[in-house]
Amino acid sequence: MESARDQFLHFLKVERNASALTIKSYADDLLHVIEFLQEHTGQIPSLTQIDVAILRSYVAWLHECGYARTTVARRLACLRSFFRYCNREGWIDTNPARPLRTPRAGRTLPHFLTTEQIGTLLEAPSRDTPLGIRDRAILETMYSAGLRVSEVVGINVGDWERDAGILRVLGKGRKERLAPVGSFATNAIDAWMRIRQPDPKAKPELQNAVFLNKFGRRLTTRSIGRMLELHIHTAGLSQKTSPHTLRHSFATHLLDGGADLRSVQELLGHKSLTTTQIYTHVSTRRLRETYEKSHPHAASGRAG
Repeated sequence: MESARDQFLHFLKVERNASALTIKSYADDLLHVIEFLQEHTGQIPSLTQIDVAILRSYVAWLHECGYARTTVARRLACLRSFFRYCNREGWIDTNPARPLRTPRAGRTLPHFLTTEQIGTLLEAPSRDTPLGIRDRAILETMYSAGLRVSEVVGINVGDWERDAGILRVLGKGRKERLAPVGSFATNAIDAWMRIRQPDPKAKPELQNAVFLNKFGRRLTTRSIGRMLELHIHTAGLSQKTSPHTLRHSFATHLLDGGADLRSVQELLGHKSLTTTQIYTHVSTRRLRETYEKSHPHAASGRAG
């Protein structure tokens, strides 16, 4: 097996032109499984002696040792590639790693702001400068409608139906949806539109944007990111806060307020309900934390 490993690593370097870091990672992972096999069988088995049962015992051992699912998944990918190479070279008849199931990666709960933190952030931009008025309108719109930053920069003047309180936005896959906008955002957009000055020399697609930069042209997603960083610092909020945090907060607050999951899915423009369900975990966690803090018999270890 060690000879096959060396030839596999040489194959990666010469024929696949893999990076030194990738080759080192594969080498470390293969050394790890060789050491496991040697310790648990008393020898380094030949390639033909390695079957799916042995490899499953290795995977089970990884889980027992508490390795992260991402680490287990990476080592499984390494084994599949290695044994696929060995099979292609004719050293083994089948790939024993092929039937192994990759562990599902755990989903990280999205970072969101409380309603109080949202209020602090929305008050951060100046009310007395054009850019401050614009920034307030952008932040209010993102939170009010749960928009992606790419959707915000794509809004044109004709997409804003002020009397109906609706924005027409293009989501992923250029799928159009109607996004309701609340009174706070409406007032903020109104204030911005009164002073908005597009560059008359710019191309129509640049000057027709609702939100413009200081040169009177359409903002970029990076510009909004930098703008948010400034106001996050002013408001003293977590540096984990990003433009998408406002979208996460929008969804979480809707569910906390009693909105049903299907409605939130439609408002977010999610194709699959599964994508939206992550926010139910956030709301459930907050509900549990509130319960633990507030109910006199909720504390762990207390007698009933």
